Amino acid sequence: MRIRALPLVALYVALAGTVAGSQQARPFTAHEWGTFTTVAGPDGQAQEWLPLGGPTDLPCFVETYENRLFKILAGPQAAAFGPLLTYEKARSGLKGTVRMETPVLYFYAADPVEVSVSVGFPRGLFTEWYPAAAVQQVPSWANVLRLSPNASATISWPSVLVKPNARVVLPETDTPSHYYAARETDATPVEVNGQEEKFLFYRGVGGFGVPIAAAPGANSTLEVRNLGEHALPALVVFTNRGGRIGYSIHRDFQHRGALALPSLNRSLADLRRDLADVLVEQGLYAREAQAMINTWRDTWFEEGTRVLYIVPKPAVEAILPLSIVPSPAATERVFVGRMDVITTDHLTDVRRAIATNNRAALARHGRLLSVIGERILETTSSADERARIEALLKATFAAYAEDVARCD
Repeated sequence: MRIRALPLVALYVALAGTVAGSQQARPFTAHEWGTFTTVAGPDGQAQEWLPLGGPTDLPCFVETYENRLFKILAGPQAAAFGPLLTYEKARSGLKGTVRMETPVLYFYAADPVEVSVSVGFPRGLFTEWYPAAAVQQVPSWANVLRLSPNASATISWPSVLVKPNARVVLPETDTPSHYYAARETDATPVEVNGQEEKFLFYRGVGGFGVPIAAAPGANSTLEVRNLGEHALPALVVFTNRGGRIGYSIHRDFQHRGALALPSLNRSLADLRRDLADVLVEQGLYAREAQAMINTWRDTWFEEGTRVLYIVPKPAVEAILPLSIVPSPAATERVFVGRMDVITTDHLTDVRRAIATNNRAALARHGRLLSVIGERILETTSSADERARIEALLKATFAAYAEDVARCD
């Protein structure tokens, strides 16, 4: 059989196509971690509270949704928006059941790639993010629960440049922040409209129910219930009383149980190691797990009793649907739920501090002070005593939250 020779131009095009095909970008992966913080009500389920009623601990270059809104309200256009509200009042009044804290989305790529990223929040509002993003949501400063389930917020980065081996300049400020701990990974740097970072970051407030309930039980136990359709891969019961800590880990938590409050004889070093092992089991890289723990090294382990648990992946997808185009070869999303439980010991501590006007002791309860205070006030019948307690709690909480608007 006679083989017909290709014309020189056609041969060049064929070879060029082969070379181009061999140089296509290699697959990339995406990893994400984040936290859902809640407070257990008397029935054990997540109750309404003020998730933003405290210091932001975020660098001032991070964008804040309410900042934009209330800079407008404070300007010459204020009359068009009705009564003037201060940023602090608006922020502290943004009520919900869940503080969606610090999801960070990492990319790992051997070759440069441009991706489009969007995250939905069907029952919540986005409050902070970086780099710059397009945010579509109904502004609210009163109560996220009133918007749910129709909030339908979306945050998107239409053009994210993933830049392996690039020399980047990451923004920093002189003020210490837990934000920077999330950079201590091997993730590929990203760029959005000239802003460079090691990840995409966002936060928000939600009005959805979480897949767990926890309430004080009899004989120094916690009554913990799995409210979801899926087993909780891991659950940690943690207590810190005056710097002495205890914890216990429960795997594959299916339904409900009376879990003993742990003895206060463990170390933070052991807990950090065990938590890192759990996070790696769920799909994070070791450095990502350490970055997550370092980000929350203070608040996860502060005074109080709480349950930390791995949120089942189907629940994460329903709460925060994620879209990345083109699709990564693999995507891992690991979210830790945190539910603070107000025990009799905590109520006793706060009552004692109120009786002695000990603001330092009150301040140790941080943003939970408002919730604990409300429960104490519910059982106080004297009008004069109620007024005294309210004044003391208000002053203490105001001092705690004084730098909420420090970046305005």
